[in-house]
Amino acid sequence: MPPITAPSTTSAAVAASGTGFSALGVPAPLVALLTAQQVTEPVPIQEATLPDSLAGRDVLGQGRTGSGKTLAFALPIVARLAADPMAPMRGRPRALVLVPTRELATQVAAVIEPLAAAYGMKTATVFGGVTHAAQRKAFATGVEIVVACPGRLLDHMQAGDVSLDRIEVCVLDEADHMADQGFLPMVKRILDHTPGNGQRLLFSATLAGGVDTLIDRYLTNPVSHAAGVEAPVLLEHRVIVVEEADRVEEIARMAREGRVVVFTRTKHRAKQLARKLDAIGVGAVELHGNLSQNARERNLAAFSDGTATALVATDIAARGIHVDDVPLVVHADPPVEHKAYTHRSGRTARAGAAGQVVTIATPDQVGEVRDLLRKAEVTARWEGIAVAAGSRASAPRSSAGTATSRSASSTTRRSGRPPAQRSGGSRPR
Repeated sequence: MPPITAPSTTSAAVAASGTGFSALGVPAPLVALLTAQQVTEPVPIQEATLPDSLAGRDVLGQGRTGSGKTLAFALPIVARLAADPMAPMRGRPRALVLVPTRELATQVAAVIEPLAAAYGMKTATVFGGVTHAAQRKAFATGVEIVVACPGRLLDHMQAGDVSLDRIEVCVLDEADHMADQGFLPMVKRILDHTPGNGQRLLFSATLAGGVDTLIDRYLTNPVSHAAGVEAPVLLEHRVIVVEEADRVEEIARMAREGRVVVFTRTKHRAKQLARKLDAIGVGAVELHGNLSQNARERNLAAFSDGTATALVATDIAARGIHVDDVPLVVHADPPVEHKAYTHRSGRTARAGAAGQVVTIATPDQVGEVRDLLRKAEVTARWEGIAVAAGSRASAPRSSAGTATSRSASSTTRRSGRPPAQRSGGSRPR
């Protein structure tokens, strides 16, 4: 293992003071790296979970999207492997992170890689949509940490490219989304190939759906922490009722005012809407399952750097979009069910920023949208076409009210004080 660069004076001072990440048990070299990136204060989900995860316990970490879960599990993975250095072995990694989307895999790996590199450890990212060759080569050269989507990882397991018999710590990130997308059978097949005495960390925005079956089957006496799940959010929900012919122009009007993530139900609709917006002078790019990985990365980059002001995406991409400073999410097509509404809406109001969520509905969709918002427990302001009173689809032209939020909380299944909100530092990771 190559020598680790000594912490800077600032980093050493942080470690010596016993505050921030150092006080939670994060090793000094990792504290130094975080300080160099101006990440000096843990956010609530990190403060709540790190003492237990660094101690080797199984942990359930629940926090809303953008709350800092990635760093909360990246640090204990690297710290655990670094505490017991071993030579890398061909096709036998020591840590595994399972995620539901390609975009999330790339973003999680970007957080882990510099931490692992400080100890000379390598990370591989495994997902579909690209050839198997480069991933197969990475396994062959020996990697310690793998960040993977379940389907492609199973392909490599079946081909004999990788064995999970050496996994010491396994993370399930966005577990509720994997449940929503029907990935749980694949996740179970993967976990069945990992050692039963390894550490398991499960992080998710919610612990609903089939997530309980994973907890009961694979986690041993887990400690449960929730932080930032119900934190007050500066988020306003609106519904704009328009005729179908006016839908695109309404979206274009909002996109001309600032960056917006626009969601559609299908790949075809995403492609079609992006082209229509482009044709009327709105810089728009698309994001859906039919794109190559290079095209997805190129489009996300264009949206991130402001070349495009509208990113038109499908539901399956909702959890994979992690772009800061998005003030507006537009449901161009109302989602089919309320969980999708929540997942889509999580692309704005991240890391304490304010945001708006706008649903575009035609008059015959008003009843559907009302049911959707009720199930999502959201109160919205209605605007646009006044629908005939007395019908099931009736909607007032303006019904006051914005999204309501409960107070912030942090709880544990075992004893422990709720972590206090901290200020300072950079955005959650």
